[in-house]
Amino acid sequence: MRVTSSMYYKNIYANENSKLQTQLFDVNRQIASGLRIEYASDDVTIFTETMRLDNEITTLEQIKQSTDSGQKVADQSDVVMNEFNTSLTRFRTLLVQAANDTNDETSRDAIAKELRGIEENLKSIANTSINGKYLFAGSATDVKPIDDNGIYHGNDVALNAFVGSDNTQQYNITGAELFLGEEPSVRREVVSNVVHKSLVDDTQLTPDSKISDLMGDELTPNKAVFYLRGAKSDGTSINEKISLNDDDNIQDLMNWIGNQYGSDLVNVSLNDSGEIVVEDKIPGSSKLDFHLVGAIDFDTNDEGEADQATIDGLDSGTTTYPPSPNNLFIQEFSRSGLSTQSGIVNEGLVYDRTNFTKDGPILSSNVAQIEKDGNAFASSSTKLSEVFDLSQGNAGTLDGTDLRLVGTDISGNAYDITINLDSAGSTFKDNNTGDDYTIYNVADPREAADADDVRYQQLMDVMNMVVTGSLPAGGFADADEYDATIAKANLSGETTLSYDGKLTFNDLHNGITKAEISLYDANSGSFDDGKASVATFNTNNALTVDDPKTDFFKDIDEMIRAVENYHNEPDADIPGDPRNIGIQNALSRIDDLQNHIYKSHSTVGAQSNTLTKYSERTEVLKITTMSLRSSVIDTDLAEASLTLSQLNTNYEAMLSTVGKISKLSLVNYL
Repeated sequence: MRVTSSMYYKNIYANENSKLQTQLFDVNRQIASGLRIEYASDDVTIFTETMRLDNEITTLEQIKQSTDSGQKVADQSDVVMNEFNTSLTRFRTLLVQAANDTNDETSRDAIAKELRGIEENLKSIANTSINGKYLFAGSATDVKPIDDNGIYHGNDVALNAFVGSDNTQQYNITGAELFLGEEPSVRREVVSNVVHKSLVDDTQLTPDSKISDLMGDELTPNKAVFYLRGAKSDGTSINEKISLNDDDNIQDLMNWIGNQYGSDLVNVSLNDSGEIVVEDKIPGSSKLDFHLVGAIDFDTNDEGEADQATIDGLDSGTTTYPPSPNNLFIQEFSRSGLSTQSGIVNEGLVYDRTNFTKDGPILSSNVAQIEKDGNAFASSSTKLSEVFDLSQGNAGTLDGTDLRLVGTDISGNAYDITINLDSAGSTFKDNNTGDDYTIYNVADPREAADADDVRYQQLMDVMNMVVTGSLPAGGFADADEYDATIAKANLSGETTLSYDGKLTFNDLHNGITKAEISLYDANSGSFDDGKASVATFNTNNALTVDDPKTDFFKDIDEMIRAVENYHNEPDADIPGDPRNIGIQNALSRIDDLQNHIYKSHSTVGAQSNTLTKYSERTEVLKITTMSLRSSVIDTDLAEASLTLSQLNTNYEAMLSTVGKISKLSLVNYL
């Protein structure tokens, strides 16, 4: 085949010119845009890698934004916690000053006034907000966390910053943790509140003092009987009594008390006011409780022994010494000011057959319902069997347990109810009318609830129906009527568990309710059969000095009231405030509160530091990823310029070659 000029033109100029023009266009475009490709079709590999890196950069930007926002909250919380610590340090300093007996009432009034000012400042700090968002309200950032009474209204939901794939970091501390948190290392400590001196010579009682000093010199030949009620740190109930002679001493009594709790589980001591202190050796439990009554019956039998039946009738006796004409002398150790259903103020004789405290339309119990496994407060869905002492009665079950619910409803009508927890189906009975009522379960089919499956909500439903006077005559026809009666009762009253696990009734129709509530185990008060109460709801118990659970503003208020009352130690004779712990015990409690705040502050500091590290790390990763993206997609100008120069040289060479060939072809043509 003969090679023609047109073939030279086509192969050398046309093809190479088109190719070089395309290459020159591409390299000029890269130089102009700064990008190696503009479209996915230009280079699929580069496009795919660039999109992956773009997604990575977007994620890192989100992480950076999230960590920076969280860090602002954590840093602000850190600043606020510094203010908390400063205020609490001043608070403690003032408490120490108030404890000094050189201060007269005027000085203590001045100290109490400053303490109240600090209290208000602490509430203000607790309600700190950023851009209208409260720091310590949990996730309910639009809710003011602390009200004027020091009650927390936020939630316990943590706020988390997104710091990586499947990885978050908490950046807030909730008010539930800060103001109502728990310190597992704290040991519960309780103290009686009746001040004791020797009835023989009015001297200070010591562990070596004789029982006759505590109970009076007319003890011989009679024996003093001491009745102990309460609960161990594991929630097991105590219900014991002991007889002691006049030559026994108070240390013997305290040794016996310690043995009932387990001598290796508690410390029992006597404070400077002759009050008994019981300290749990096991940290982290809020269940330990204590109540003690001493009694002498001077109406002895022929053998000189006290008439046990008379002693057991404690609530019919007197609290005076020497004994009154009925020959029964009672020595109190705890006095609450609570009343009983007979309308008589409880002078420390009865443990748990007491009325809930009344405050306007509100009736409140004073014993927190705490789960046996762990130390959590019960909720409406908690089973009674998860709280009650199953070692009593039929061991391992609530079957056969009876609770008494007595009082007056919101209309002032008396009621008397027995709640029977039964494995075959729980019921409650109106003892005034004889009507029986089924406690229905919430399962399908609806039937009488098994004793061990009854929940606090069902107990509260029964209470609410009874106290609002909403029960139908003759019992419930079926589960539908049961539900309808509950709904009707809820229109007149509300029975709930408070934030600190205590049963509370609210009369929705009356500013000052006529209702009264007393709820207790049917075995309460019996010492002859050895049966202790499976549960307590409202008791004349010892005062709490230390406890793993924190109630910040409630504790602060009680400490200030101790100063306002001018008492260093608890004193049941304080007018209007018989259950105040006193200044000395307030000092112990403020130490626990400060430790709790310190730990919370440390948590906030750790959160801030962690978020700072995440933010710095994210910034480094973002820069690294952007550099990697640049190496993938961005044009290397030096390389592109060199390529452009080479292409220009090639293009010029091609044009020169084509020109020479074109001249030769013309000569040949001519």
